[in-house]
Amino acid sequence: MSDLAYKPYHLAVLRLLIDTSVWLDIARRRDGQQIIVPIRVLFFQKKLDLLVPSIILKEFERNRPRAEAAATDSVRERFRLLKQDLKEYGDSEAQEWIAEMAHQVPFVSAQALQNFSEISELLSHGKRLEPGTKEHGAVIQRALEKRAPFHLNKNSIADALLVELFRTALEESADSADCYVFATSNYQDFSVVNGDRRKPHPDFDAVFSDEERTSYAYDVDGLLAVLAEKLGEEYEELAEEVAFLDEPPRPLAELLELHQELYDRIWYIHSRRSDTPDGQINPKYDEGLRKSIGQGRARIESKHEASSLLPADDYEWGFLNGKMAILEWILGDELNAPEWYRY
Repeated sequence: MSDLAYKPYHLAVLRLLIDTSVWLDIARRRDGQQIIVPIRVLFFQKKLDLLVPSIILKEFERNRPRAEAAATDSVRERFRLLKQDLKEYGDSEAQEWIAEMAHQVPFVSAQALQNFSEISELLSHGKRLEPGTKEHGAVIQRALEKRAPFHLNKNSIADALLVELFRTALEESADSADCYVFATSNYQDFSVVNGDRRKPHPDFDAVFSDEERTSYAYDVDGLLAVLAEKLGEEYEELAEEVAFLDEPPRPLAELLELHQELYDRIWYIHSRRSDTPDGQINPKYDEGLRKSIGQGRARIESKHEASSLLPADDYEWGFLNGKMAILEWILGDELNAPEWYRY
């Protein structure tokens, strides 16, 4: 197996071996970005390292399609049930909420899929661990002695390889200050039997004997506790920043209001392009058209300051049209808007 150590920029590096079960749990969580983003930032800053056995990479990609489908189906099913109840028992405000949530559901589903995609990217950049003769031999010895994870009547070769790869990484570490974390939610194979799941099975005592350098983390919450303990304020601040930036999409009503405002303003600007030098409506227009234009301008000027309606320069005019085009794309329809404002 290739040398696992590299020269970090810092005196100590936190090296994480995160089991597939924990990665999948993180991907399913609504606050998954608060975990994924700090790990990614600290990883590329060389403050933590990801130890990725090829077994985990393959398991994650194999389970990913099913887990992604379950996550998006769960969002849609929750919305379907709420929609059904509100249609039966809700008032007019409830109907407005239904319309708003129908707009939000695709964004929520997309966010769930984003977690899976970013975890896959992280795993692809981690330090790949491949089992060799040493690890396979240790697994066979565990199986012969019925030591965890072979204390159960099932095939536990893959789980045993994870532990042995973790042990090898620890033994081959070039920096005694580095800390190693093994995170899993598979308590049946790795935790104390019928005891505190946050503690490793006694058969792994030799792996986690150095409490200063090694940590056993059960489930996502256990991993978060270790990250907070080992990385302190730096990790917590990154997680808080993600929570602050992770705002929900703008409500549909707000998007429609902005669309109307832009439509009015662009129409107003276009209507002024053929005015006479003294600001009068083009006399070549027939009386009915001039009246219609005047009424339209009066309506828009009653809602906005007339001086703010005209663009300061060509850049602002292009910017207004760009915002309008983006809104139409977001809303999924060009709303049958006339051609005259697309200049």
